[in-house]
Amino acid sequence: MFPDQPIDPPSFELHSSAHSEPVAPVWHTLVLIAGIILMSFAGAHQLSGANAQVNRLPTYAFTAGTELCMIAWIWFGLRLRKIPFRSLFGSVSGNFLSIAVDAGLAIAFWIGSLFVLATIAVFWTIVQMVIKHQPFPLPGKQLPPDPAQQQTIHTLTQIAPTNAREVVAWVGLCILAGIAEELVFRGYLHRQFTAWARGAVVAGIAGSALLFGAAHGYQGARNMVLLTVFGALFSLLTIFRRSLRPGIFAHAWQDLVAGLVLAFVHAHHLL
Repeated sequence: MFPDQPIDPPSFELHSSAHSEPVAPVWHTLVLIAGIILMSFAGAHQLSGANAQVNRLPTYAFTAGTELCMIAWIWFGLRLRKIPFRSLFGSVSGNFLSIAVDAGLAIAFWIGSLFVLATIAVFWTIVQMVIKHQPFPLPGKQLPPDPAQQQTIHTLTQIAPTNAREVVAWVGLCILAGIAEELVFRGYLHRQFTAWARGAVVAGIAGSALLFGAAHGYQGARNMVLLTVFGALFSLLTIFRRSLRPGIFAHAWQDLVAGLVLAFVHAHHLL
């Protein structure tokens, strides 16, 4: 548990002198980026194809292992610069009120970000139909199925849990992923890119968001773009709160709900 610390008023600056120094050597960051891209390609290759089958528990265990490896790698990089690992979490207080506020912010952020992403997805579909010269559907009629999106849904359904043991493992994986990925993208990479850009926070937001989208190659091009936007929104939340905790809550909740909803839909043959 982190010691109680006063929470400063939230602020947003395009340039930050507080994070103007890199938290790890350049080579350390490049190795991490290469690992993220490699894992994304490997996941996309493994899960591609309509007949791709997933052994869920081993896949969950492997994913958890990679998340732990990323945490350990970041810890090692910060240790090289003698920077406290917990500093990546930002201003974190252990009192109940602070935790409750972060949980409330996480819920509000989750709802708002889903609205933003849904709006972008609708515009994506409209632009795609215009480019392909497809007729717009009449009121009351469904949009024509998108083969690429159907493949993505099939892939995500293959990963979603199907029984009690897998649900328990899924919950644990979502919590770990929420912590690890917020540390990697909004903690470590955001600060590194900001420092490389001489304190330009916009560079930290853009760089970490692009890599966050690129890390999900198994979800297809459309979802990678949406997740890039999602990553940028997570960075804004972190900057606003000066803490990773609300982002961790929202990230873990999003993964948990998405998996359980897909599991329910698949179990009742609604897809």
